[in-house]
Amino acid sequence: MRRLLIGAVTAAAVVLAGCSGHSGSGDDNAKDASASPAAGAAAKPADFGTLKNVCGPGTAKSSEVQGVTDKSVRLGVLSDIGFTKNSEFPDAAKVFTAWCNAAGGINGRKLAPVTRDTRLMQVREQVLAACKSDFALVGGGAGLDGLGVADRLKCLLPDFPAQSTQAVGSDLQVLATGAGVGYFPYAGYYSWLLREKYPDSARKVGMIVGDSPVSKTFGAQYEEGIGGLGGKVSYSDLYPVAGVSDWTPYAQAIKNKGVKGLVFLGDLASLAKLEQALTNLGYAPDWIDANSNAYGPAFVQLAGPALAKQHNYAELSATAPLESASANPATQQVVDLFKKYAPDAAVTYPVLRAFSAWLLFAVSARDCATLTRKCVYDNAVKQTEWTGGGLQAPTDLSRNDIPPKCYSIVETTADGWKAADFGADQGPYRCDAPTYKYRGDYGKPLTLKAVGKSMSDVT
Repeated sequence: MRRLLIGAVTAAAVVLAGCSGHSGSGDDNAKDASASPAAGAAAKPADFGTLKNVCGPGTAKSSEVQGVTDKSVRLGVLSDIGFTKNSEFPDAAKVFTAWCNAAGGINGRKLAPVTRDTRLMQVREQVLAACKSDFALVGGGAGLDGLGVADRLKCLLPDFPAQSTQAVGSDLQVLATGAGVGYFPYAGYYSWLLREKYPDSARKVGMIVGDSPVSKTFGAQYEEGIGGLGGKVSYSDLYPVAGVSDWTPYAQAIKNKGVKGLVFLGDLASLAKLEQALTNLGYAPDWIDANSNAYGPAFVQLAGPALAKQHNYAELSATAPLESASANPATQQVVDLFKKYAPDAAVTYPVLRAFSAWLLFAVSARDCATLTRKCVYDNAVKQTEWTGGGLQAPTDLSRNDIPPKCYSIVETTADGWKAADFGADQGPYRCDAPTYKYRGDYGKPLTLKAVGKSMSDVT
């Protein structure tokens, strides 16, 4: 899950390829979303997947809580859209809130999302803006989200992100996929690669990481996690985030070292060029962990003919693959809602993660007799088998240090991505992941206590 934002971090000197257009930011977003239901239509409660009555009408009372009136709830959506030109999180916010508001909102209050454009480096400024007017942050993410955690905690702002990198497990944050603080989150995935699918690759793993502090920290965690599962990183290198003019030297080094499994932590455009260079040299590792950054049509188009030779995989944090939407009602519902409310926008893996976050917020807020930050947060962490209505495998959100047990894996073909044959035992998921707890010191999540606050201050 965290790797989705590595692309933005490691490409700090490059504008990444986007999916759809800029969807705006600021107060206009809030006004548009609150007016989304069809005029004159009687609102009826709406279900999502297995979740019943997620949104619906009601008689909300006036409130003195920041961001809450008798008619609306104002919610911030963090996004690096001004840098990446990628509108996935604003798109998900637009579609979810349009659907929810058409059903009557949350007990009669319309959801009013405001895109907080962090532009990669302006995280703190946008969090401070949210602190002044928003009820909570929902369904977003920023590559350098750690820059805003202290300010978010000081103003007691809850966070229900779609994705997180540096801020994972911080107080007042609830990740719909679970935080798993202190544990290697891809133990199931790498156990399958190294122990089952390609056991001969276990001691010949290579790693290429974008040369940025955040990415290098992730690289260290991966190397430790792979080692803890019986593998060994026998070759590692960094690449400059400003770009590489010729990937042939990297490809030649991979070939010379006899790398049989390659982990790539960086942007998908660079990975595509590396795979083309490997193909030109006539070399293909047994597997390449393209990771969820590359999960989508953009990578398939960029890699082109190289996909006929290179074997790419990605792990989706126990989320049902988009390619199986027809067999998974919740995923298909997201696809259908996008066709209705944002037909020109792409449904992507980050969109699915954002929808799960929005659903978590919605049902947590729905169950509050009086809508307060404390009530919404407390309700969210009561979820011990959260599935987002069927978008993901059951996840315990009651603590931030529970290691994941389920995982899902996709692979590329010359025709695109598809679900891999990895021994799924619970629908599209496999739920026997081993547990690996980090021994290295990679820092600890920021707490309310660290900024002079406590849960008793949250109201």
